[in-house]
Amino acid sequence: MATRPEIRKVLVANRGEIARRIFATCRARGIATVAVYAEQESDALHVREADESQALPGRTSAETYLSIEALLSVARATGSDAIHPGYGFLSENADFAAACAEQGLLFLGPPAGVLRRVGDKVEARKIAEAAAVPVAPSVTGDPKSLVAALATVGTPALLKAAAGGGGRGMRRVDSAVELPRLVDEASEEAEQAFGDGRVYLERLVEPARHVEVQILADAHGNVATLGDRECSIQRRHQKIIEEAPAPRIAPALREQLHDAAKRIAREVGYVGVGTVELLVELDANGNASAFFFLEVNARLQVEHPVTELITGEDLVAWQIRIAEGEQLPTDLGKRIEGHAIEARVCAEIPPSFLPSSGALLAWQMPSGPDLRVDAGYDETMQVPGEFDSLLGKIIASGPNREFARERLEHALGETVIFGVHTNVAFLRDVLAHGSFVAARLDTGLLSREFSDWEPASPSAELLARVRDAHRRERSAHRREASNSPWARLSGCYPRSGTGPASTTERIVSDAGIAWVHSHGRTYRLEGVGRRAAANASHDGSNDPRVVAPMPGLVTKLAARPGDRVTPGDALVHLEAMKMTHELTASVEGEIREVRVREGDRVELGQLLVEIEER
Repeated sequence: MATRPEIRKVLVANRGEIARRIFATCRARGIATVAVYAEQESDALHVREADESQALPGRTSAETYLSIEALLSVARATGSDAIHPGYGFLSENADFAAACAEQGLLFLGPPAGVLRRVGDKVEARKIAEAAAVPVAPSVTGDPKSLVAALATVGTPALLKAAAGGGGRGMRRVDSAVELPRLVDEASEEAEQAFGDGRVYLERLVEPARHVEVQILADAHGNVATLGDRECSIQRRHQKIIEEAPAPRIAPALREQLHDAAKRIAREVGYVGVGTVELLVELDANGNASAFFFLEVNARLQVEHPVTELITGEDLVAWQIRIAEGEQLPTDLGKRIEGHAIEARVCAEIPPSFLPSSGALLAWQMPSGPDLRVDAGYDETMQVPGEFDSLLGKIIASGPNREFARERLEHALGETVIFGVHTNVAFLRDVLAHGSFVAARLDTGLLSREFSDWEPASPSAELLARVRDAHRRERSAHRREASNSPWARLSGCYPRSGTGPASTTERIVSDAGIAWVHSHGRTYRLEGVGRRAAANASHDGSNDPRVVAPMPGLVTKLAARPGDRVTPGDALVHLEAMKMTHELTASVEGEIREVRVREGDRVELGQLLVEIEER
């Protein structure tokens, strides 16, 4: 009888909140931990909390968390038994899983062969079909064949990357005229993100809900489901609010969804923790009428905490237990209690959702009963522009959905982050929206109901208090205020009125910018020394200059000196925080100068292209 492996030390090939989350389970199980980090994150929280840490050479994802050889070198040097990939980066990379096996390391994820099959979205569809799970009509092939097949697939359709997900390499198609351009864009983005530019065309199922089923499978052939999650609240095809269990799903349909997930897991020989994602089509009355396979995520999901809170199970612990050869109990997944909702707090600027980076000046996460916070930052840190924009996750739970929703909305009002823009106010408004309150959800909700959303402006009263506080601080030369995370506005604590119970007003001034938190909202104010005015991020309207809205990498130039352009023409593709952003002309004219080249790294505010208006 073969000896079961025992894990004594785990290297976490990731960063931020997910690395900290994995460390927590390892500590509870008496397993030593190893952190890795890029050079700009040497003092990150996940580095401080690990038993050991080693730097990876370089600053970019490719040089660090995506370098298989660098990660294996650290694993060898530290005597690690296993590698946990977290999510993103190499978490679903079959070559990485295979390389770990060759080195005698346990990969805390599915085997390489499984990753290779489900990681290819076209192959994954074949697996679903073999398991008798419905799939939406689709076609693969070169750009010409995709154009020819559009009439068969129908519009609207969706271009999707064959080798990845997360919204990258994905484009909505409404007509044959735009398809060639969209194929080029999607293929280019997929190549940059996954090293594989293949795309395929699939009928867009709408209106629909995005529902996923948590699966666990051991090496003995046992498969279980551990509840389901609602993931329909998305922007740019990326989830921002998730909940468990999925609301307003009839018991018979829920059973069908779970059964489909189990059949797919058995068909592919799945081993480990993973997720089967499905699209639930809605009829004219908003009720579920059919479902289709979407993809398999062969890793731990960002939103796994909502499942843990309603089941009492530790999914990271199950990854370890399955890797050590443990068998799933027969009653796993039978107990589902209460409801949980998660909000992803990101460093970005709604409503454009451009990423935001910089030094954190204040950081306060909510706390209290019925709350869980998984975060990767504190007020001592910088938010780098090289990685994704996720700062952390706030999760509320309770006996029912409305309890969890109210608790989370309140908790977001207690969240104070200064130094970078965040989506906290946007998340609060989504949670308070009538459709969300009523659980009338679909993947088009945000684009339909929040297309004209703008952040609230501070009141004249608040602006006056900020000016007065700034004046008092300067006249008193109270330098101690600059050494604290924030200064309270004199005479404004506590305040009555609408908003969360904790309505302390807080302010930090830095280089002429004031960050103020009042009544559950954060404002960035400019010109504090003269007059406090709400800052509306410059959107480049009617500006002949195109500047970098964030630090990033120039991946494509569509502009040359002398070219004629009109408003909306694409000029520069900039990659930042794992997303590609298209920068366009806002005036009509002729390109006067292009100041960057493809492959250049640029800083916030750097001039990229100058247009001579005509």
